[in-house]
Amino acid sequence: MAVSVEFVKEFRAHLGEIKSVNASADGRSFATAGADKTVKIFDVVTFDLLSVLNLDFVPGCVCWVHPRGASLPLLAVSGESANDIHIFDGRGENPTPLHILSSIHRAPVVAMAFNNTYNCVVSADNKGMVEYWRPEGTFEKPDGLFDLKSSTDLFAFRKAKSSPVSITFSASGHQFATFSFPDRQVRIFDFPTGKLYRSYDESLTTLTEMQQAGTALQKLEEVEFGRRMAVERDLQNPVVAPKINVIFDESGHFVMYGSILGIKCINTFTNRVVKVFGKDEPFRALNLAIYQGQPQKKGVVTVSMAASANPLLQEAEERDPILACTGFAKVRFYLFTNEIEISKSTRDIQNEKPRHDRDAAQAAAAEKQAEMGTSAILHTTMGDIHLRLFPSVAPKAVENFVTHARNGYYNNTIFHRVIRKFMIQGGDPLGDGTGGESIWGGEFEDEFSSLKHDKPYTLSMANAGPNTNGSQFFITTEKTPWLDGHHTIFGRAVKGLDVVHRIENVKTHKEKPEVDVKIVSISVS
Repeated sequence: MAVSVEFVKEFRAHLGEIKSVNASADGRSFATAGADKTVKIFDVVTFDLLSVLNLDFVPGCVCWVHPRGASLPLLAVSGESANDIHIFDGRGENPTPLHILSSIHRAPVVAMAFNNTYNCVVSADNKGMVEYWRPEGTFEKPDGLFDLKSSTDLFAFRKAKSSPVSITFSASGHQFATFSFPDRQVRIFDFPTGKLYRSYDESLTTLTEMQQAGTALQKLEEVEFGRRMAVERDLQNPVVAPKINVIFDESGHFVMYGSILGIKCINTFTNRVVKVFGKDEPFRALNLAIYQGQPQKKGVVTVSMAASANPLLQEAEERDPILACTGFAKVRFYLFTNEIEISKSTRDIQNEKPRHDRDAAQAAAAEKQAEMGTSAILHTTMGDIHLRLFPSVAPKAVENFVTHARNGYYNNTIFHRVIRKFMIQGGDPLGDGTGGESIWGGEFEDEFSSLKHDKPYTLSMANAGPNTNGSQFFITTEKTPWLDGHHTIFGRAVKGLDVVHRIENVKTHKEKPEVDVKIVSISVS
């Protein structure tokens, strides 16, 4: 039986963040999508790079959408900021999409998975809409499934104002599992009917309540629980969230996913946690994969062979399951096996050294942040307010604000909502609190970080609920801790604080200044 892990080859596939990866149903092809606007296609059998697709957009996610044995492999690629799904020749021979699907979703697609059993794709967008479609013909829902979407539970995400960050099918294709933000729910659906089979709540509120009540699987020390909760809050970061997934074992009766207590293995039939992997480890598991081993026996096993004590035959029949996972803010991956005699002092195979390409990626990210802007000046009719921006923790919010500012979107808009001892709010071109949209059209998702509303002069996005950021923003004038986890912080006012207070103290009628206070323009540097 093969033992240990054998290194084969390393690919430095993308300069910058890898947005998505996916393996085909037959296991022969692998694809990666990067923030550098490229998709790389690999052959798994030969460990070779087959082709590079250069895109004119930043990809959101990739998914192989052809069944086993198909003559033409198909690769679906979604855009990060558009609702289109592009279908490419999976051989990489044609850089032009074979199809562009614009009518399936009305918002950017954030997750896709292919069901080989039913030859069907399940995709979800950032508004929480889930769709079934066949990757051929008219690209409609296959026959033999539910008749009306209203009879399913697929609107659960929309109702919860959440969206799936991962979709995974069981080996049989009869079930699929999702993990969603910001509600942090694990949901298991019956595929043919679209009905919800199981759901598991991993929200921060539930975790805190179970810790306080002592009903959690493991009672943590308060300091350790606080440390782990800080990590849980950071998972909402749009760079981290898509890396979280839920997986099935080969039987389809067990699901596994990372949690605050370790990697939970749940029997979905009995609805009980049967095991927790890595509960004492210092890392928070994110992306999981499981290989359950494969016996090496070949040919016919006779009665005499089965009854013999031949160690070679016994070894060939053994299975060596391995659970692999990545960790939050870690460059390593971790393997869990059935080996129980491994010493923690000798198990770490390699201590990583900084790599030049990682430095280059960080330099590229820093350059992008510099281009995006790290400071701004609000030129108002009552004076200038100097802002420091945080593109490293809220890149989308900063990009949205800076782009609008440079395009003059905020020019001559007013501070339409002013509440003394709380905040001043602007950024609405309609001037009544009901208008404004993001630079991508519509709304974009929250970006929560370790930053808190623990001091005045915090610059945050205004919204109407989770993931409803548009163009409106506000500057606090007091500590506002109740806003933590509800509004994206993307900067702070550092100068012109007296101007903030002068605006705060103007006379108002129903929270709107009686005399307009305008933003004349915004300078970005």
